[in-house]
Amino acid sequence: MASSTISQAATLAVRTATSLAAVDAAAWDALDHGASPFLRYGFLRALEDSRSIGGKSGWAPAYLLAERGGVLVGAVAAFVKEHSYGEYIFDWGWAQAAHRAGIRYYPKLVIAAPATPATGRRILLAPGASADVAAALIAAVRALADSAGCSSIHWLFCTADERALLARAGFVPRASLQFHWHNRGYASWDEFLAALKSRKRKQLRKERERASAAIERLAWRDAFDQDLLDDLDRFYRITTAGHGGRDYLRPGFFHRLAETLPDAMRVVEVIAGGRRVAGALFFETSAALYGRYWGADTHVDLLHFETAYYAGIERAIDRRIPLFEAGAQGEHKLLRGFEPALTYSAHWIRHPQLAAAITDACAREAAAVEHEVAELARYGPYRDGSADE
Repeated sequence: MASSTISQAATLAVRTATSLAAVDAAAWDALDHGASPFLRYGFLRALEDSRSIGGKSGWAPAYLLAERGGVLVGAVAAFVKEHSYGEYIFDWGWAQAAHRAGIRYYPKLVIAAPATPATGRRILLAPGASADVAAALIAAVRALADSAGCSSIHWLFCTADERALLARAGFVPRASLQFHWHNRGYASWDEFLAALKSRKRKQLRKERERASAAIERLAWRDAFDQDLLDDLDRFYRITTAGHGGRDYLRPGFFHRLAETLPDAMRVVEVIAGGRRVAGALFFETSAALYGRYWGADTHVDLLHFETAYYAGIERAIDRRIPLFEAGAQGEHKLLRGFEPALTYSAHWIRHPQLAAAITDACAREAAAVEHEVAELARYGPYRDGSADE
């Protein structure tokens, strides 16, 4: 009998680990993560080791591990949370409504890549895993919410097929909006520009020219020395503080990430006046490029667009990467080649009356988001085959 048949016939069991230190790295990464690297072992370990999750962060890890005959065949990275920070699919209004009604909202259970608004698989399955693995993991998530006293469950930035699966399992689907860049087989930056409307094409050229004139060089790095990592950390904290945000990633995260996930990690550095003045962290797979954590300690007009957007588009073209996600929100991306894209989540609320209100709100919100996507698409930057305006 083939080993795969033996594996399918063996008893399926789900256990919980509170740290990835208790999980085999190769077995975890052998699960199907899709395009996204944000639930890979190295990313989560860097979060754990830097105390960005765990401890007093308000993100208490609970890794659900589905094993058959002692072999890992599926997993879910879940977090018991005491707040709603670092999620990017916002439920503050739900928490406030619960508070006004005298309903406890925290702790809650979140299945997501912490502090990372990027779509990716949330139910990680071994290739060829049978359907009962996903079902067992979903049931284990519900059981974990019960045992941890969680008021609700939130699957954030899940894939479209996962959202459909979760809807069948009783989770309320929710839609939200981002802006993504799609590579239509462009051979060069100039070919991409040629696909834009005339005014947008001129705008992008001018922005790149102004930013480039103010710096000495912009370069991609895939090897990271101490000075570069120190600067990346500093840029992140300066920019987060300057925009009134929270530095979810604790000191040491970038340094540890360079050790645990070097194959996916890329950095764009900007040199001006003989020193590094800005940078951005990217994550690269063959299927997608993800822009993250832009920062600078010197203001240069339009440098953010050059470093976080245009450099990424050019890299995706050069590397023939089909998708570039540059982070959450930002209608300004629409003018720079990005297009509106739906993102998905799925939710379960324990309190019946609150659940009914949220179900109704999600249905109305979905209709509004779909309308917004359609309206934004009308004002996109690409030529539509009519006269170029």
